Amino acid sequence: MAAEGIHPTAIIDPRARLGPAVGVGAYSVIGPEVVLGAGSEVGHHVVLEAAVSVGERSRIGHGSIIGGAPQDLKYREGTPSGVRIGVGTVIREHVTIHRATRENGWTQIGDNCFVMASSHIAHDCVIGDHVIIINYAGLTGHVRVEDRATVGGLSGIHPFARIGTYAYIGGCSKVNQDVPPFVIADGVPATARSVNVVGLRRGGVGVEDRRQIQAAFRILFRSGLSPAPAIGRIRAELTLTPFIAHLVEFVETSKLGIVGPHQPGAGSELAPAEEERIF
Repeated sequence: MAAEGIHPTAIIDPRARLGPAVGVGAYSVIGPEVVLGAGSEVGHHVVLEAAVSVGERSRIGHGSIIGGAPQDLKYREGTPSGVRIGVGTVIREHVTIHRATRENGWTQIGDNCFVMASSHIAHDCVIGDHVIIINYAGLTGHVRVEDRATVGGLSGIHPFARIGTYAYIGGCSKVNQDVPPFVIADGVPATARSVNVVGLRRGGVGVEDRRQIQAAFRILFRSGLSPAPAIGRIRAELTLTPFIAHLVEFVETSKLGIVGPHQPGAGSELAPAEEERIF
């Protein structure tokens, strides 16, 4: 992704801190508050401005702009803020990640994430570990994405929305409410289609835990109950394993409300019998 070593055309402020074995490509600009961890790579024509911290072994693709001023009318020029990128994360070509709006705030990307080409992560977003953001997805301000979630290409995420752990957002979706953990959401607006069984399997979640999550999904999205009574029924009928407890807490603390159930006939979804077979 980047040339080895420091290309002679790169402009690196002498106050920037570069760890050992860092690569910086041609015509890239590295600002005075930038910290590049050991073994990290910066591609060609990259701009890193304001306080940007890049973890060890992370890679920034060609043409990306990290740490740019937020697109927020509340922001005041000169406010000290920045972007933190974790260890082993890959940022592909032409990605934009804006620094936080608030003083001493951070837009944060976790460890081992994969942010694909031309995606945008706005100010004050917090992205967990092992998150995948697919090409052209747009995360607006203050979005929270929990560990191991996936955001589909060309999807738009509403400000302050939350995407739960192991959730999967289908491509071209409009997400204007919170997506609970473990849920596949898709559509315009996005609705809950099924449980992300494939993602759970890949993450090493066991069969019994997957069954419990499936049971909770049916109560939450197929019982005809609104979220509050559905959560009450989940508490009464299911064991509050760590996975179920997290789902309950996520729904109970939602400020935007959670995505609604998918309506039959509005698109494809797994039938209950199919869900059972994919355990």
